[in-house]
Amino acid sequence: MAFGFGKRPKETPEEKRGLTSRLRAGLSKTRKSLGEGLSTLLLGRKELDEDILEQLEETLLLADIGVDMTQSVLERLRKSLARKALDDEKALLQQLREILLETLAPANQPLVIEPNQKPFVIMMVGVNGAGKTTTTGKLAKQLQQQGHSLMLAAADTFRAAAVEQLQAWGERNDVSVVAQSSGADSAAVCFDALHSAKAKGVDILIADTAGRLHTQSHLMDELKKVVRVMQKVEETAPHEVLLILDASIGQNALQQAKQFCQAVNVTGLCITKLDGTAKGGIVFAIVHELQLPIRYIGVGETIDDLREFDAKAFVDALFEV
Repeated sequence: MAFGFGKRPKETPEEKRGLTSRLRAGLSKTRKSLGEGLSTLLLGRKELDEDILEQLEETLLLADIGVDMTQSVLERLRKSLARKALDDEKALLQQLREILLETLAPANQPLVIEPNQKPFVIMMVGVNGAGKTTTTGKLAKQLQQQGHSLMLAAADTFRAAAVEQLQAWGERNDVSVVAQSSGADSAAVCFDALHSAKAKGVDILIADTAGRLHTQSHLMDELKKVVRVMQKVEETAPHEVLLILDASIGQNALQQAKQFCQAVNVTGLCITKLDGTAKGGIVFAIVHELQLPIRYIGVGETIDDLREFDAKAFVDALFEV
């Protein structure tokens, strides 16, 4: 764990095994399409040839690993085959796992809460339906359990349910929620919340911004306004811009990520709904193209199913049966 001060206790071996099992269960649909699909493809093959690579290409694309990432993988495997560096199907599968793990290496950077920055401001962004508000609540609870004091800014003023959802969560967990009426200026909400958080010496402020389509340029411009207004209170804010992406939409998630990165300085990703899709390969495509840290993945409904991203655990969960 790398959360600065207030770290959670080290997991016991039993807890670690339990979390690993939950991760495997959460990624079961992607494992079936990718890991098991590859194992079945290679099972009993006596000869590794171009036919194998063509079938491998289809399997990778169906798992939403993406065209660019797939071609990169195939190019490396072809070179190994040409050098006769792969003896059998087990060697090919092992190299494939190594390539996938190397691809995810740049994303293996957990969120670090700087203890000398109070409040540490996290700005949640993404499209409607990606799970921003739910993720905000889960993340806030996890940080609260680590000993941090929190405040939430209900800056999704276009969806009344989002404000109510955050307020209900705040009441249950004794966390202040700064909110205004429906349709209020989200930048004004963040401005007020940051002022209040500074005055009260709160450790972390999480701003839940309104969902918006990545193609809505006027709403993307509003995100830039939120950033500018917060910087009038604290010039270094926000300290983390966390983009929430829905894995179940596959390649569209990559396009969303590109657009949000152009609009605001996205510093980390949270990829949700991996438990409900066979398109978990999109994680590789996103990292391959954008080289952004994945702070969290969502593999279920409970608070513990919002997991800090671990590249090795992720790859292992896809291939181990």
